[in-house]
Amino acid sequence: MGRIIMHIDLNAFFATAEELKDPSLVGKPIAVGGVGRRGVVSTASYEARKYGVHSAMPMFKALELCPKLIVKEPDFHYYSMLSISFISYLKRYSQLIEQASIDECYVDMSEQLKNEKHPYMYLKNLQDGLLKEIGLKCSIGLAPTKFLAKMGSDMKKPMGITIIRKNEIKEKIYPLPIESFYGIGKKTSPKLREMGITTIGDLADLVNKDDPRLMDMFGKMYPTIKDWINGRGNDMVDMEPWDAKSLGHSETFAFDSDDHFFIEEKIKELSMRVSEGAKRKKKIGKTVQLQVKDTSFKSHDKSFTMLEYTNDYKIILEQALRLYRENFSGMEIRLVGVTLQNLIDPRKSTFQMSLFNYEEYEEMDKTQMLVNELNRKMKKKVFKLGSEAKKNGRD
Repeated sequence: MGRIIMHIDLNAFFATAEELKDPSLVGKPIAVGGVGRRGVVSTASYEARKYGVHSAMPMFKALELCPKLIVKEPDFHYYSMLSISFISYLKRYSQLIEQASIDECYVDMSEQLKNEKHPYMYLKNLQDGLLKEIGLKCSIGLAPTKFLAKMGSDMKKPMGITIIRKNEIKEKIYPLPIESFYGIGKKTSPKLREMGITTIGDLADLVNKDDPRLMDMFGKMYPTIKDWINGRGNDMVDMEPWDAKSLGHSETFAFDSDDHFFIEEKIKELSMRVSEGAKRKKKIGKTVQLQVKDTSFKSHDKSFTMLEYTNDYKIILEQALRLYRENFSGMEIRLVGVTLQNLIDPRKSTFQMSLFNYEEYEEMDKTQMLVNELNRKMKKKVFKLGSEAKKNGRD
């Protein structure tokens, strides 16, 4: 029996998180991202998307499209805590979880669903429970491979559920527009359309004939594309390994890219995953390393050692982006990775922590999560941390 893989993707996660923090934002167009002329949209609410606002768009352009757009600067610490709650919820269903990013993961549901007569209702209960308990909406794809599960979760948003069996690939996947093929970017899809390939089915037909034009276009990825399109491919959920001295995540692009907006968004996602992993393991590190692989898959890396230990997302991201901009900006690459090195457990180490008090930090996490939960139940921001109140002039 083959595996049953679920891909679960949180809908407009950052925007939803802001709505949970401030319920008055519900139903309004929201964009989370950097402010100013150089700011970029990280996530847009579905209300904002109606105006054409989307991720990776310059913020000034988003405001031109939607003058009433509410722009919120990212609160990555808060998002990280919600993400941890999301994963904890899923562990009630399966321990075999591969977190792909802060808002999506693959889950091996083979044992749970092998004898389930009503898999759709099983997934619907999971989906509804996540919304009721944590306030997060999600889309779910269920399939025999990770690629098909990812395609399924993308097909219906928000709050969609799509089950794709191997004998349903031609019916459910082949009619989709070529742009919806996971991994095919904005640069490649127009080239495919010039070849008369408008749907995934068109691509499958030529791939299965080993069209030399496609073999040349996809290069080393061609065998993978052929497997994916025929229902084969990776069905192994890779639970995060832990290296006591370092923690890193990388992503291989389906196609080479020199698009700095796209690459920097990937660096943000990877930095967040590194930060989350270090916090879960109660580790802090001193060196940030950025790795890239060029079009020939030759590896290049640069690193920076900081004065103080950290696992803070913003600090890791700042150093990773600086390493990219100073060393690799403009390079066409296939893979990017972020690693936090020289890890230690501050509970077992003695060193000077002038700006990082581990016990206070850990306690603040627990307190903030409690405050967020109370405010969510009250449906308005009634409770605050004492530090927030003092900032507002109250004791």
